[in-house]
Amino acid sequence: MGYEVSKSDDQWKSELSPEEYAVLRQAATERPWTGELLDEKREGLYTCKACGNELFIAGTKFDSGCGWPSFYESVRPEAVELREDRSLGQIRTEVLCARCGSHLGHVFPDGFGTPTGDRYCMNSIALYFKPEKP
Repeated sequence: MGYEVSKSDDQWKSELSPEEYAVLRQAATERPWTGELLDEKREGLYTCKACGNELFIAGTKFDSGCGWPSFYESVRPEAVELREDRSLGQIRTEVLCARCGSHLGHVFPDGFGTPTGDRYCMNSIALYFKPEKP
C-alpha cells in the first residue's frame, strides 16, 4: 500500500532514534511501564512521531493497567490502519499510522467500561503529545 508519507529506510533511520526506528518501522514494542506518555493526564492531542498525523485525543485515553498508553478510539477512523498480525503465535490487530504506515501498537476488544469496548494499546515512543495548554 502506498502512503502519503513514504521514505526510504535510510531516511527513516536518519530522522528517528534507533529506539523509535525499531518500534515505528520494525514493529518492536517498548517495555511496559517505561513509556513517557503512560501517565500523561493533560488535555491535548497525540500524533505520530514519524509523520505528525493526528491519532488520538487525550479525552479518549484511559488507564487500562496494561503498562502502555491506552485509548478507546482514534481521532478519526481513517487516521489509523488496522492489519491482522499473526506474529507471536496468536492473532492480534496491529495499529499503523494511515499516513506513513508506522507501527503504533495493537488494538484489543477488552476496553471494558469504555464507550467502544476497544483498547488501543500504543507505544509511547511512537507518539508525540501536543498539550492543549503548554
